[in-house]
Amino acid sequence: MSGTKKESHWIPLADLMTVLMVIFLFMSISYMALMEKRQKEQNQIFKDYEESKVALYNELNEAFKSDFARWNLKLDNDLSIKFTNPQVLFDEGKSDVTPTFQNILREFLPKYLRVVLQDKYKDKIAEIRIEGHTNTKPINKTSDPYIDNMELSQNRARNVLGFLRQQDCFINLETNKKDRLQYWLTANGLSFGRTVDKDFKIAFGGNQPIDNDKSRRVEFRIVTTSEAIINEALKNIK
Repeated sequence: MSGTKKESHWIPLADLMTVLMVIFLFMSISYMALMEKRQKEQNQIFKDYEESKVALYNELNEAFKSDFARWNLKLDNDLSIKFTNPQVLFDEGKSDVTPTFQNILREFLPKYLRVVLQDKYKDKIAEIRIEGHTNTKPINKTSDPYIDNMELSQNRARNVLGFLRQQDCFINLETNKKDRLQYWLTANGLSFGRTVDKDFKIAFGGNQPIDNDKSRRVEFRIVTTSEAIINEALKNIK
């Protein structure tokens, strides 16, 4: 009798273990399927972002293919367009846009805005930065050459933005596109914090010396919504 009672005690326990194993297996399969689905969604998010970035680069490259040499433009993979001839941008130590640079901007700006203001990019762009960069030469306005050049570079960027706002290509925009552009556009002075070498590579941390001539430049830099995309991807894996 005692043996029978012992056996009847262990049979339900074995059945319970089997049921738990089946449940665990089902949960594991479900979890793997969910993770695979989320991974596919993340991959699609990053793919869409990369495709948008490539598309923007290609369209900018096509729009200015005949202008790179004559305007001394440089388009980088980070979606920045650099005006790299300091002699035509501003007089030494000054922030007023030269007549020569004004003429270039009158042609450049309509082409640039036609690309970035396409509806397909309205959710892909977070900011368009107009950046002013100086060389390391002191201005001797105060005892701090970095701050002096910060003021100079900020004034230059602001004056380019001000010139943009005076152009018909901005004034005649539809209200929604003008509002979008005003939300995107910022003027940023970076002093000589981002000087470059002779190959236009950031000099800080590099192996080549600063090229003061090339460091004097203006950039139009597109900042994409990559941060929002990354946050969305992170949400999906929580």
